[in-house]
Formats: sequence, C-alpha cells, structure tokens
Amino acid sequence: MRVPLSWLREYVDVAAESTPEDVLAALVAVGFEEEDVHRFELSGPIVVGEVLEFVEEPQKNGKTIRWCQVDVGDGVRGIVCGAGNFFAGDKVVVTLPGSVLPGPFPIAARKTYGHVSDGMIASAKELGLGEESDGILRLVEIGIDAPAGTDAIGLLGLDDVAVEINVTPDRGYALSLRGVAREYSHATGAVFRDPAARDAADVRIDRHEFSVAVDDRAPVRGRVGATEFVARVVRDLDPTKPTPSWMIARLTLAGVRSLGILIDITNYVMLELGTPIHGYDLDALTGGITVRRATAGEKLQTLDGKLRDLDVEDLLITDESGPIGLAGVMGGGTTEMGASTRNVLVEAAVFEPITIARTARRHKLPSEASRRFERGVDPGLPYVAAQRVVDLMVELAGGTDERVGGAVGSDLVRTSIDLPTGFVAGLIGVEYSDDEIVASLEMIGCAVAATEQGWTVVAPTWRPDLTDTWTLAEEVARITGYDRIPSEVPVPPSGRGLTAAQRGRRRVSNALAAAGYVETPSFPFTTEEQNDLHGSASGEHLPSIRLANPLDGQAPFLRRSLVPGLVQVAHRNVSRGLTDLALYESGTVFLPRSGVVYGTPHVPPPAVRPSAATLAELDDAIPPQRRHVAVLLTGSLIAKQPGEPARAADLADALDAVRTVGLAAGVDIRVTQGTRAALHPGRTGTLDVRGETVGYVGELLPDVAAAADLPGRVVVAEVDLDLVLELAGDRVVVGSLSTYPAATQDVSLVVSADVPAADVASALREGAGELLEHLHLVDDYRGAGIEHGRKSLTFAMRFRAADRTLTAAEATEAKLAGVTMAGRRHGAVIRD
Repeated sequence: MRVPLSWLREYVDVAAESTPEDVLAALVAVGFEEEDVHRFELSGPIVVGEVLEFVEEPQKNGKTIRWCQVDVGDGVRGIVCGAGNFFAGDKVVVTLPGSVLPGPFPIAARKTYGHVSDGMIASAKELGLGEESDGILRLVEIGIDAPAGTDAIGLLGLDDVAVEINVTPDRGYALSLRGVAREYSHATGAVFRDPAARDAADVRIDRHEFSVAVDDRAPVRGRVGATEFVARVVRDLDPTKPTPSWMIARLTLAGVRSLGILIDITNYVMLELGTPIHGYDLDALTGGITVRRATAGEKLQTLDGKLRDLDVEDLLITDESGPIGLAGVMGGGTTEMGASTRNVLVEAAVFEPITIARTARRHKLPSEASRRFERGVDPGLPYVAAQRVVDLMVELAGGTDERVGGAVGSDLVRTSIDLPTGFVAGLIGVEYSDDEIVASLEMIGCAVAATEQGWTVVAPTWRPDLTDTWTLAEEVARITGYDRIPSEVPVPPSGRGLTAAQRGRRRVSNALAAAGYVETPSFPFTTEEQNDLHGSASGEHLPSIRLANPLDGQAPFLRRSLVPGLVQVAHRNVSRGLTDLALYESGTVFLPRSGVVYGTPHVPPPAVRPSAATLAELDDAIPPQRRHVAVLLTGSLIAKQPGEPARAADLADALDAVRTVGLAAGVDIRVTQGTRAALHPGRTGTLDVRGETVGYVGELLPDVAAAADLPGRVVVAEVDLDLVLELAGDRVVVGSLSTYPAATQDVSLVVSADVPAADVASALREGAGELLEHLHLVDDYRGAGIEHGRKSLTFAMRFRAADRTLTAAEATEAKLAGVTMAGRRHGAVIRD
C-alpha cells in the first residue's frame, strides 16, 4: 500500500518535520513491513508561465512549431513548442534551464528550429502526472490560476512523497488511507480524524427508486455472496472535466494512473476508505440490478475486452440484459463509464471474501477491488463510501445528487469474544496490567466490558480478523510494543532428543558420506514405466499414486523406488562431463496398497477440529510412505594415476555400500542370488535381515543404462531403511574392543554349486560360537580339481577371546565346530 503523506496528514497529525523514514518507522512499530519511498522524480526551477503571444512557423518536415513569448515572473523568455492546444493568455507550466524531468530529462537552453529555446512548456505526461498526453497542460483546465513565476512543483502537488508498506492478508483494513492513518495514530498517539465519521442522515437514500436485489441460491460454505449493496444515482455529469492536479498527484503516488474524472473519483474513494467502488453508465443499464451466481454456459465481456466463460460459482452483477460485471473483481464492457456518460449509478457493496478470491484466481484477473474484498471490507461503510463518491462527482464533475438509489443489506451482527484474565500474559509471556489490555483493545476500536472472569470484547466492523482470544492477545502485544517480548530460547524437556529412528537414519547417511558417496536429493516424481521397472521385482504393473497437479506433466507419479532419481542425476552429471560417480539418496517412496483408491478426501472447514472419523479418512487418503536408501556407482572408483591403472566400479563396490549401511544400522545384511527386471541376471542379489527381504543389489541391464545415456557399467543397491532399523531394534552398534591378540585361520569347503555362500557362512558362524570375531568369503573357485556341479568356498576366520590369549588349538577347535555345522546342514567337506 502506497500512502501519500499529504493525504495521510488530512486524517492524522503528522509533524511537519517528520521524514518519510520517520513515518515508516512508526508503521513498522505496529506490525507493518517497510517497502519503499516514492517521489516525483523531478526538480526545479519549474514555474507558472503566461503565454503572451506566439508565432506559428511551418517547417520543411511538415511540422508546425510555435515560437512563444512566455512571462515566467522574472522576465519574458522565448520558447519553442510543438503543441497546438494552448492560446495566448493561457497559464502553463514552464520548465526552466537547470530543471530535471522524470526520465531523467535535464532541461537546458538549446538552439532548435532556428531559435534558442530558453526552457520548455510541459505536458502532464512530461511532469509525471499521467500516462497519456493531449498536449500542453493548461492550468485553467484543472482549475488553477496563479501569477507567473509561482513555483509549479508545490502548486501541482509534485513535492509530495509516498511511503509504501506491505500489508499482510489478515489486515485488509490497512489497504486504505483511513486504516493507515488509524495505525499511525496507534503508533505515535497523534490525533486521528476518521474520514468515514458521518451522520446517518447525511448518507441516507431519500428515494428508493432503483431496484436492487440479491438472489444467491448457491452460497459458498453457506455464506451469501453479497451482504450489503448500495446504489446511488448521479445525473447531469460532465465526464470531460479534468481531474484536479492534486487528485492526479495522489493517485499517481499511490500507484494508480489517471483514467478520467469519473473513474479517478471511484479509485480515490477506494484508496481513501478501503471500500471498492464501481460506476455504471446509468443509461446503458436495462432495468434494475440483481446480484446472483452465474449459470452454466454464460459469458461476460469484461472491461479489459476479454470474453470470459463463467463458472457457476462466479458471483455476477446483472440487469435485465444479463451479466454486466464480475462482482468485486471487474465490471463489464457494456456499461462502462466513458466520454459520453451523463448519468452514473454508483455501487458500494460488501461481497463474500472466498467467492471473490476464487473468481479472481479462476479468471486470472487480480484487481485492486478483489484484493480488498478477499481480505474483508468494512460492512459499515457502503452508504458512507457511496455518498463520498456522489459528493466528489457533484463537486468535480458538475453532477446533480437527487438522493435517489436503492439498497439491500442485513443487520450488522457483532459477536462478542470472552477474554479471560491472565490469558494475554500467559500466551505472550509478558505481564500486562488490566489497564494496558483494556486501553490497547479500545484504541483499535473494540468495545470492552468487564466481567467476573475477565472481559467481553466486541471487535469493530473494520477488523474481521479479530475472531478469538488469540487474535485479541496479538493485538495487545502489537499495540503495547513487540520490544517488550523477551528473546528467550525455550529449553526442551529432558529426554526429548532425536528418536531412535532419526539417529539410525543419520548414522547411515553419515556412514555413506564418509565412505565417499555424494548425497543427491531429488524430486519424488517419476513415470509409471519407471515405477514398474524399478519398483517391482519382475517388472509387472503395480499401483502408483498420480498427482492431481504435477509440476511436470511427463512425470506425474510419485516414486516407488529411489533408483530412477539416481539414474536421472547420473545422466545429468555425465552429460556435463562428470563420469566417475558414487551417489546416494535417502528419501521416502510411496507404496499404495493394492485395491485401495487414493483420492482427495473431504477437507474439513478451517478453525474447526475434525472428528475422529474425519481424521481417519484423511489418514486413509495417504499411501504408505517408507524411507529407503539407495546408491549408484558408475565410471572409475579409483582414477588412473602414475603406476596405478583405473579401476571401474563393480558389483563388489555396491555390496560394500550395503555392508556400510548394515554396520551403521546395527544389522547383518545377508546377500543371496536374486532377479529383478531392471538388473543383469547373475549379477543381482536379494538382501535380507533375519529372513526378511530388505532390498536388492545389482548391475543395471545394458539397455536400461543405455536408455538413460549412461556409458559402461552401472551398479545400484536399494534398502528399505525403515525396515532395517525396525529389525535392528535396540541393538548396540559399537561394542568394547578386546585387548588380547587374535588368532586367524582359513578354511576351504566344497559344497554343491547351488548352495549360497551366505548359508555356508551362517553355519560356520553358528558352529564356531562366541570365539569367532569375524568371518568373510575370500574365494569362490570352480574348475580343475573340483567336481562338476560343486564349488570351493574359502573363508577367512578371526578368533579372539575377551579374557585371555587364545591358543592355536582353541582356534582350530572352534573352526572345526563350524565346519561340522556346515557339513551337517549343507554337506560341506574340507577341500583336500
């Protein structure tokens, strides 16, 4: 909201010495945000001049210029002018050498058309008083008569300045000079003069001769589209009368361009009082006004010239011919006020905020009117605002007020709010006296009455945001000063740190980062084909969640796997020359249950606690979301260097990443042969913990990698992190280290080729007992010396005791116990 200071001073006492920065500081103190300061970008000397005479001189280029003699107060100056709309004896605005006009455009004496032009006669556009120019600004047309040499900057209001503040959506009353002046009064204690303070007799309609009706058969959320509608008739207007310079200057500083006296008056009153006003050419209306919802198939051509298809929720202004305006948003072209308008119907109304907001967004048609209506306007102002417009049209456009019109409305019901003693202090954390609370609420216009428990408070009509005790408490804090609220960091209750799951996720993420992987979070959006390929073991079609309003129409589904996102990140990096990649992501995947239809449930109204059934419905509308962790490797894991060839990342490196995840989570992840649609057969493993499948590891099929433009080998792994952490439970991840030396032994076992090495390792580990500290597979041999259909598995075993140094015999005994268990379960025998 831009606030010209000369206008602000009409309604509140602003000290003459106060700078724009002082005014902004005062408004910031009561909760507004400072935006900017706006001025007319010009400087003097700019004076009133009287055209004594001129000579018209045709030029070779076909143009005719005037060589003028102009009295500027301190003498007569010769000035060349190309305009032809002024006469001898006219008072005009002269910019003398040394002045600067908006642009910037410096003025100097210069030779042109055979004369030295000692200044320039200015138009309104050149002075910054409008977007259009019909020639030289003649002061007589705007009702100004001043002696030659008078400073024109002050005379035209070009020395005014405006401060701009940001108005939050809940404080729509401040989108007016009335509201800002009241807030400045709150901040400084200056006397406030309400421009809307008029006797009811002054604004009444004497003859209700114009038909007005509200016919809303489909109210939004049970609220009628228009609660107040006042229409006033003004006759015998002269729309060609110029808008006064002071009004143009104020509108310009407020960010509104001048569009002619009739429209300028309606905009001026909207900025002054905060009530949007619309004017209709009365002679273009057919019958009376009816406010109603649109019907299917109706259309309306709005003031911007566009023909719009209307929605059944749109609120319309209609006459007997049909729609003539989108209520609270924009009028229609058929009843627009223009140069031929002689009689005007003035509209001041109160429309339902949600309806106006939806209409403005639906038609992509934001306006100054809709901006105010959707925040809530003062329901006590339509009569006052309509009368203010009528008075200005009579004064400035020569109209006649016969006090004729029409109106519909309802009684203003102002609900009281119970404010208990101690509530404000308990919420804000500051001790306020009862007098401070009452004085603050009365200052903003509330009616306050004491009760045994505290007070009953009735908010003023211009504050629809004051609806409960919390908003009243916020007002007390705002008026008494935010600086009284201490800056204290709250102390969390004991024992409320990270949950076990949060700690586990952090351990896993930190472990992968420490292992050299780079975290690459990505959007959780993908295609249905990618979900089927990577989100299921066999590639069959599985249900996916489709977004109603996706960011990317080509990827409208929520992901079932993290791998498509990692593949996309890898593709982007490879395309930029980064071919050696070790990536990971930890994030949620969305796994809808088969047979369940997920959609948008009924959304409960705001400020009302949903019932248990409604909450259950909302929960059921959300698909299960599991947190996974996935890795992707491609290119060289070790770069080529002197004396060392490059080593490409392979499946063993992905398995190392899986072991890193398992160690950080506190579980042993077992790998067995598996298959997946997107992975290479024979190079795919299924991951399980204690018999439950938790993920997979493997190498992407060459055609899958090629489809993503990824050269060479690509290996991936994905783990259900939530499930792994659940299976880990409260297991201790780090134990104490023994100070006694270890005993190491190897063993080679021959088993059937179809027995997984992990099963043999599990049997060895169980049979060896507590002395076995570590075991891992070091060789898988199939060839000469081994029967067909069998294989030799070599394991490295490390034994250690916590209380003594083991003997070789003890280590051998534990090893053989493990061999015995492997033989019993899988027919393993020691290789000769």
